[in-house]
Amino acid sequence: MPACGQPAQPSRATWQHGCVTAATHSTLFPQVPDSADAVLEGLDPEQREVATALHGPVCVLAGAGTGKTRAITHRIAYGVRAGILHPSSVLAVTFTNRAAGEMRGRLRQLGAAGVQARTFHSAALRQLQYFWPKAIGGAMPRLVDRKIQLVADAAAACRIRLDRGELRDVTAEIEWSKVTQTVPADYAPAAAKAGRESPRDPAEIAQLYAAYEDVKRERSVIDFEDVLLLTVAVLQDRHDIAEQIRAQYQHFVVDEYQDVSPLQQRLLELWLGERDSLCVVGDASQTIYSFTGATPDHLLDFRTRHPGATVVKLVRDYRSTPQVVHLANGLLAQARGRAADHRLELVSQRAAGPEPVYAEYTDEPAEAEGAARRIRELVDSGVPASEIAVLFRTNAQSETYEQALADAAVPYQLRGAERFFDRPEVRKAGIALRGAARFGGNDSLLDDVVDLPSQVRAVLSGEGWTTQPPAGSGAVRERWESLAALVNLAQDFAAARPAATLADLVAELDERANAQHAPTVQGVTLASLHSAKGLEWDVVFLVGVAEGMMPITYAKTDEQIEEERRLLYVGVTRAREHLHVSWALSRSPGGRPSRRPSRFLDGLRPGSTATSGRTAAGGAGGIERGIPGTRGSAPKRAQRVPARCRVCGRTLTDPGEMKLMRCDDCPSGMDEGLYERLREWRADQARSSGQPAFCVFTDRTLMAIAESAPDDERELARIPGVGMRKLTRYGADVLAICAGQSLAESTEHD
Repeated sequence: MPACGQPAQPSRATWQHGCVTAATHSTLFPQVPDSADAVLEGLDPEQREVATALHGPVCVLAGAGTGKTRAITHRIAYGVRAGILHPSSVLAVTFTNRAAGEMRGRLRQLGAAGVQARTFHSAALRQLQYFWPKAIGGAMPRLVDRKIQLVADAAAACRIRLDRGELRDVTAEIEWSKVTQTVPADYAPAAAKAGRESPRDPAEIAQLYAAYEDVKRERSVIDFEDVLLLTVAVLQDRHDIAEQIRAQYQHFVVDEYQDVSPLQQRLLELWLGERDSLCVVGDASQTIYSFTGATPDHLLDFRTRHPGATVVKLVRDYRSTPQVVHLANGLLAQARGRAADHRLELVSQRAAGPEPVYAEYTDEPAEAEGAARRIRELVDSGVPASEIAVLFRTNAQSETYEQALADAAVPYQLRGAERFFDRPEVRKAGIALRGAARFGGNDSLLDDVVDLPSQVRAVLSGEGWTTQPPAGSGAVRERWESLAALVNLAQDFAAARPAATLADLVAELDERANAQHAPTVQGVTLASLHSAKGLEWDVVFLVGVAEGMMPITYAKTDEQIEEERRLLYVGVTRAREHLHVSWALSRSPGGRPSRRPSRFLDGLRPGSTATSGRTAAGGAGGIERGIPGTRGSAPKRAQRVPARCRVCGRTLTDPGEMKLMRCDDCPSGMDEGLYERLREWRADQARSSGQPAFCVFTDRTLMAIAESAPDDERELARIPGVGMRKLTRYGADVLAICAGQSLAESTEHD
């Protein structure tokens, strides 16, 4: 029997098969694991390390599609099931109600019900409501959902006219100020230091911000940022309350840590106190909300603040094919800045798929029609509409695609619309199902039906569900889609639990409503790139990928441009298998074709030339263990020696030149025969593994090997692009080829 917290390592075949399945698609109603060790089954080595590292600070750097939610939910569940963590002592924090609901649902399926999984605002609001009478006294002010009207009233008090767009912009500046803990008097210098472009004169913004705070005080209301600010103030001023909360919560997990604002980080520090029982998860390359005050610095500086931390890097991508992953890695290979220095190079665990498709259109309506036409073909060929998404940079682009899909008779849903369980038709259906579960014996609709799916279809037929969808699109079709989703859910539920009753289904729906775990609606998803974060589809159409839209026109600074690149990276990594990238040369039919494809695609789409980039560090996966009990400053990093051309001595910055260790126009000295033998060997390896040739070694790496002709593993390991993983897998073959041996001879000598 392995010691608690130190389970025996599974065989490679076990985790490889299990994780590919469970990290991408879990069954709808899985069986609860029967033991703590069973919780760990199917995790790959790095995910398993996350799940069993239950003590001290832990930082999980998790690339897109690497199963980070799976890793941290299994970590919590393993700790609970092993008796190491008490469910009520764990607080898991994330950024959206949907993500928190998904986490609660997964924990329930793993047998770890009772763990609190909440957003920062939700957790803080509960604490503030509970402690308000004790800390402040009296009734707590009313929480307002939207600031726009209050900002408008503040502008009127200042006699400043704002149109609707300016109202939104000023509101965003107020929100940014509050999450960065900037008071009105300090707004102008703080905005200048952060490089923000104020929508109006900074002095006016500061005046509006101060007036907005006055309006709130006069009306005894608070906003969402106030919830965090007031909770921080209470915990700072009342040590007795802070200690009461710390006694309740002993262990913290923070998802999407790259999106933490300074205010949220301060709240987290107050929750923790002097303890270090903290696990954070994030990916600096998916930082796309800096306009709201989010910063990856807390993630990137975690090892500095906690030198004893265990750092685990998840780079095995179970979501996307090698072709999609190659494009994603290529996007980041050209990135600059601090986040790029810590990028994770993903390694696809899936079989090869189709290459990304690139399409150019004369104008935006033609682009939308082209996408709708291809989507119609996919749906007709059997691809579920719910597994297709159209992603765009701004919400204003949605209307063109709504019209094109409607014209093609393709159902669609808008991401960010009303939550599923809040829809009127879903709430009415829930009431009808609950009534049928209680009094079904007296309902003539249920006289001739026996099985659960038939009962649900009979009840929902009274609410407007029919066996065939209504023609066209619009509100009637949307209501039908909602009811059809409930019918499909009932079928899946009955298949997983044959003995389930209508009452059991109603209980399941209640739990899903509380967790905001909505069933899939059959329709193509239309979404902005920002709202698509955390989601995935079999087929993704990235549209409008042209200069002026990607990057957006108002992205001026290097930091803003790099965030736009990361936004496109998020879009690419939403695709599991099929990826379509398109752009239009003009906005309207007959317009001047002045647009060009996004610079981010340079060197990646066929026929384009690569722009100058640089190779970023930190790509490989693995585990770095801190020194237990270490506190204070982290060890200094070794200084990087600039790469220089081995022919002329010039400093190299281009990643391709750095790989060859010479300028492109300097003499090569490459052994052409060796290069061709390496290419033939690479082709054989690619065929046998079912991967594209570049996944073995890129052309540049083969050229570098052929130029240096290494004699041993040490020399081969020095060549950029080889790395320890490829050295272990291919090193013996490559060295044998460089030595002029056949691979059969090499095997005989071994």
